[in-house]
Amino acid sequence: MNNSPPLAGKRALVTGAARGIGAAIALKLAEHGADVAITYEKWAEKAVALVAEIRALGRSAVAIQADAARPEASRGAVELTVAQLGGLDILVNNAGVLLPGSFPDQPLEEIDLQLAVNVLGVFVVTQAALKHIPNGGRIISVGSNAGLSVPFAGISVYAATKSALESFTQGLAVELGPREITVNLIRPGPIDTDMNPADGPLAPSILPSLSIPRYGKAREVAEAVAFLAGPGAAYVTGSGILVDGGIAA
Repeated sequence: MNNSPPLAGKRALVTGAARGIGAAIALKLAEHGADVAITYEKWAEKAVALVAEIRALGRSAVAIQADAARPEASRGAVELTVAQLGGLDILVNNAGVLLPGSFPDQPLEEIDLQLAVNVLGVFVVTQAALKHIPNGGRIISVGSNAGLSVPFAGISVYAATKSALESFTQGLAVELGPREITVNLIRPGPIDTDMNPADGPLAPSILPSLSIPRYGKAREVAEAVAFLAGPGAAYVTGSGILVDGGIAA
């Protein structure tokens, strides 16, 4: 009987993973046996602490400072990952930014930043990673339930960026199918993080829409990512998993 963890020998890159959902994903992949690189823009102390936690599990880990809005930084992060870990099998596009606001009044700078990180940033790092990901690899992006339906006002641009990931995931799955590289999407709903805390100002308007009347936990999103990264999801591609407490039901 093979008692090796399901991701033993795999190398993963998780973008925007110093805290929140990204940190939970990185830790879960390490618990499943993967060596993990993470990128971060800020929160260097949290990134260093996460790397130490992953290494305590017996896995290799590296933290790379890279602004997801800058293409050269994203490309450089991929190359550093390959150099440090010896390859790349799994890419998790987690880096994202949410700048809520009324669209008629939203500054162009805020629109540009959300497009640069949530859309172009995903395109750039995925393209760079595909120079290294072998046949049978995994690409997983963190979208949003708002990419399917917009639950409240003030997030039109953010929702549009996450909707773009829906069609990108489907199109890339078709392109990479012959190589058995799966391309999938996780759609978190309200998750208790610094970006959208369970006791934050949005909570009163969100909670009544949930079938499970609580915010989700970052580790619950990480479990779905680990499934898609593992051998049990080898025939799942071009798909998305809602982890949203039923807000889209």
